[in-house]
Amino acid sequence: MNSTLPRIGVTLDAEAPAEPPGYSRYPWYALRQNYAGAIEAAGGVPVVLPHNDFADAYLDIVDALVVTGGGFDVDPAMYGDASTHETVSLKPKRTAAELALVNGALARGKPVLGICGGEQLLAVILGGSLIQHIPDTVPNALAHSQPNPRHEPGHSITITPGTLLHRIVGTDTLAVNSSHHQAVRSPGPHAIVNAVASDGVIEGIEDPRYRYCLGVQWHPEFHLSAGDRAIFDAMIAACA
Repeated sequence: MNSTLPRIGVTLDAEAPAEPPGYSRYPWYALRQNYAGAIEAAGGVPVVLPHNDFADAYLDIVDALVVTGGGFDVDPAMYGDASTHETVSLKPKRTAAELALVNGALARGKPVLGICGGEQLLAVILGGSLIQHIPDTVPNALAHSQPNPRHEPGHSITITPGTLLHRIVGTDTLAVNSSHHQAVRSPGPHAIVNAVASDGVIEGIEDPRYRYCLGVQWHPEFHLSAGDRAIFDAMIAACA
C-alpha cells in the first residue's frame, strides 16, 4: 500500500445481537462495502472507526472524515426539540462517537463529508435543526425513502449556484437516490443550503468557514452520476 495516499476515516454503524438466522448473537459493527469502494476509487485509504473515546487518536492518523448513514436518528434534544416523534430511533453510543469525531475534525481543519444521517448530524453540530418525520411535516412530500433499489435514482435535486457543491459537481441538477425519513430543517447560523428537492426538502448543506465541510442527504457512494464521484474526488483533493 502506498503510505502517501490520504487516509479517510469512515464511521461504522452498530447493530444489536440477534438469534440465528441473524448475523451474530453478539453486538457487531457494519459498513456497506461501497462506502469503502468509493473512497478507494477516489484515491484514498478507508480507515474504519469504532465507537469509543479515541476520537483524538483516530484524528491523529486520518486526513479526512466520512460520517455514514444508518437506520437511526439524532436525538431531538440535541437540537432543542422538547418532544420525540414515534418514528425516531436512537443509537446514543454511535452518536457520541461521531459527535466527538466531527467536532475534532472541524477543529483541526480536516475535510468532513456527512452522508444521509451523517449530514443530519453535521447540521446539528453546526447549530441547525432537523425535521423529525418528513411525511408528517412536508406537504406533498416526495418518497424520500424510495421504493426502488438504492442503486437507482429516486428523484432529482437542484443545486445552488456559487456553492462548493455546485463547483464540485459542475451541474445545476442531479439525479439522486434517497433513503431517509428525516431531513435538515435549518443548517445553522454559518452553514448554507446547497441543494433542495422539488418538494422543498433540503438535500445538502455546507459551511464556507471550512475548506471542505459538506453534507449530502443522498448516497453518493453508489456512484449514480459523475457528480457523485466528484464529491469523493474533491474530498481527497482537499486533504492535500
